[in-house]
Amino acid sequence: MDYSDEVPHSDHLVVRCSEPFNAEPTAAALVQFSITPDDLVYCRNHGPVLDLDESTYAIEVHGPQGLRSFTMTELRESFPRVEVVAALQCAGNRRKEMNEKKPVHGVLWHDGVIANCRWAGLRLRDLMQTVGVDATSYAGWHVCFTSRVTPCQDDKEYGGSIPLSDAMDLEGDALLAYDMNGQPLSPDRGYPLRVVAPGFLGARWVKWVDTISISPDESPNFYQQLDYKVLPEEIDTKEKAASTWSKVPSLTSLPINSVVASVSRRSPSSILVKGYAIGRGALQVARVEVSTDDGATWHAAKITYQEGEWSWTLWEALLEDAPSSGVVYSRATDREGNRQEREGKWNMRGVAYNPWGRGKW
Repeated sequence: MDYSDEVPHSDHLVVRCSEPFNAEPTAAALVQFSITPDDLVYCRNHGPVLDLDESTYAIEVHGPQGLRSFTMTELRESFPRVEVVAALQCAGNRRKEMNEKKPVHGVLWHDGVIANCRWAGLRLRDLMQTVGVDATSYAGWHVCFTSRVTPCQDDKEYGGSIPLSDAMDLEGDALLAYDMNGQPLSPDRGYPLRVVAPGFLGARWVKWVDTISISPDESPNFYQQLDYKVLPEEIDTKEKAASTWSKVPSLTSLPINSVVASVSRRSPSSILVKGYAIGRGALQVARVEVSTDDGATWHAAKITYQEGEWSWTLWEALLEDAPSSGVVYSRATDREGNRQEREGKWNMRGVAYNPWGRGKW
């Protein structure tokens, strides 16, 4: 692939791969902001990042009434502009930790491939209704997203899908976004248009989306069918996985998680612990606890930020009588009582890893 026209990227990120460009911030930098600034949003790519021209950009939508094309001007001016705060998280978040248990396949991400942003654009539901889609007539169908504008590593194009019922939900939180944090998307965020699918893993938030269709089946794309799946633990090579991919469901949401982002000494006897947590789908985190004695005793952390249904949770805890050094663990519990477990399950692709958060001081 040709990377000669690659756009410049933020210098506040730790580069994990240069071609294609994949990079993340430190978790310590992330938790300083409730809304993640653009230069601290992780970059996950499967091909070159180009600076596209909004004036010539158009999206094709295939619906019951046939094919319709919409320019960016039409999308901005013909549909209500709505905003949603939602956390975007890569399925490989914390993959480096899983790789320490047993080698995995994929970019060895630490714990910074997550961002909480204020997205703005048009409701996906409004667009689909414009082309004649009625969710009640297509029960069990899917809405498929494709980007053909940039080359891709493992397929001729990048694609993904979500259930049509989620796209047409009356809450209207699934968007085609053109703005982030009050500004037009940057090229790294998918300028001029991307999918925002709150509650779904980032692989379904297709950047540079230029084609949308509905189907009784999920997207046939590589990244829906042959990637981003939790394979059985005994599958540890691509050869063993070949006959298993089709039998394993595609990931939709990611499990409850918490991360210790920083630990700092505040006095000879106290430490301040900060971190983030995120629930599965629309289940917000209700409680975060920390422990300095290997889980024998847990202390409630203070939740310092949470917004709406889809945001992440920021938390902190001031712990007294802390020894001179040690390990602090975190665990999150959601509003239905589901609690983060001590151990996370290994899988070949290194996705959906969520053991207790861990930090040293």
